Amino acid sequence: MAEETKLNDPLDKLEAQSIFILREAYHHFKSLGMLWSIGKDSTVMLYLARKAFLGHVPFPLIHIDTQFKIPEMIEYRDQMVRDWKLQMIVGKDQVSLDNKETFPDGKISRLDCCQRLKSSALKNTLAADTDRYIFDHSLDKYVIDKNASSFTGVIAGIRADEEGSRSKERYFSPRNEKNQWKVGSQPPEFWSQYKTEFAPDTHVRIHPILDWTELNVWEYIQREKIPMVSLYFDQGAGTRYRSLGCYPCTNPVESTSTTPAEIVQELKAGKFSQIAERSGRAQDKEDGGGLEALRRDGYM
Repeated sequence: MAEETKLNDPLDKLEAQSIFILREAYHHFKSLGMLWSIGKDSTVMLYLARKAFLGHVPFPLIHIDTQFKIPEMIEYRDQMVRDWKLQMIVGKDQVSLDNKETFPDGKISRLDCCQRLKSSALKNTLAADTDRYIFDHSLDKYVIDKNASSFTGVIAGIRADEEGSRSKERYFSPRNEKNQWKVGSQPPEFWSQYKTEFAPDTHVRIHPILDWTELNVWEYIQREKIPMVSLYFDQGAGTRYRSLGCYPCTNPVESTSTTPAEIVQELKAGKFSQIAERSGRAQDKEDGGGLEALRRDGYM
């Protein structure tokens, strides 16, 4: 009876499906990487990858550093890289940063800033068209990746319920050679049958946690005791972050939750049960409440 109950646990079903998707991606795509935003969703996905491959992540992680991330996020990233012995690649749009052509510098809009520091930086990093950096565990620091090559498959931790454009994604979602997303050209996915063979020069995004909800993610974090960046929890000021991004465009929410269990209760029946997760992300509002314009051009 206990085994039957376990098999019927929604978290176990989601976990099994995600692990299956991760293994399928690893089998079908030789040049595979995983985007890690340092947020809860991609960290759960990273944890699932370690589970799928018996404690080892057999592909590199990729982080696009806008240089406007909250400092605790970068500290958490690098500590996890050390603790879990991860392959970590970091890319950025150094030209825009050097020229101060960013929203925080007052030169461009939030959306244009996202397009440069996130979408374009991601495209160039995946294609190895600009310098990118890799963590050297022997030196305990980042160095220029001298053996950089392009990625054809990229795993991303997006969820369909997070915002409107993400609900149109597939588990295996093709992009063209310019990393652009044509929503109407995606293959159907019926009865857990996935298209994994694509024409040459097709860039494919893989979404192992697409059907997870925010509540599922926090229930899983609670169950598995996954370490999270401290920004998700109240540190005594009566606020915490619900969604993480660049500090000029991301605001904390009023909450006294200090543990995953308390966040689960907030999501089930508390103040956030009817409030959108990304309501504190300013670039969403500037894009008319969604991110489809950015995502069609390669945004994560």
